[in-house]
Amino acid sequence: MSISIDGIKGSDFIIDQNDGLCKKICMLIEGQCTIGVYAALEKYGYTEQRYYQLLKKYKEGGAIALMDKKPGSNKQPVRTKEAVNQIIRLRYLDPLASADVIVQKLNQVGHKVSKRSVERTITEFGLQKKRMS
Repeated sequence: MSISIDGIKGSDFIIDQNDGLCKKICMLIEGQCTIGVYAALEKYGYTEQRYYQLLKKYKEGGAIALMDKKPGSNKQPVRTKEAVNQIIRLRYLDPLASADVIVQKLNQVGHKVSKRSVERTITEFGLQKKRMS
């Protein structure tokens, strides 16, 4: 689906509905310069509160401030691919080793992981100790 911005003499500028950044910028331009805030809100499907939040963001940081951010944390995961590989490796080398022992061995070689991270990895990969019946 697309949105049409009416130009002079019947020429239109078409933007893709899925292009979030372009949609926000066009809404702000039309709201401030041509059709007015309330008409822009109706056309683009935003609330008045969100419109003014975006306007404030734009005034403070320009178009870059309007870009959608990836959801989730910006922190690096503790269980990196290498750390997971090492947990699996250590578990295969010593199937009776506890999570505490694996954590200690990983910390000695520079992988800072918690006991809970080790336990999660063991569970996810089905590496629990076999119980003798």
